[in-house]
Amino acid sequence: MYAIIENGGKQYKVSEGDVVRVEKLKAEIGEEVSFRALMVSDEGGVKLGKEAEGAKVTAKVEAQDKFRKIIVFKYKSKKNERKKQGHRQPFTAVRIEKITL
Repeated sequence: MYAIIENGGKQYKVSEGDVVRVEKLKAEIGEEVSFRALMVSDEGGVKLGKEAEGAKVTAKVEAQDKFRKIIVFKYKSKKNERKKQGHRQPFTAVRIEKITL
């Protein structure tokens, strides 16, 4: 059984027991959070739209951290114009506990 959830404008394919890194959530470590399921697939088939409207995915927050640093380098040739920046995107790691219909 798996589900497609939405968080922060992105969609994730999850199943029970998975650890997923989603956009940062305002939640403490150990707290339970829930996501709206856009699609659910189980033994009975795939449920979309109104069929999956009541589906809910519950997860437990495992960590609040940042991804590794990426370098953003902007450059214009022949103009001696250079700009170097680093960026670390924050994330929340959640463990999927249960998918309910």
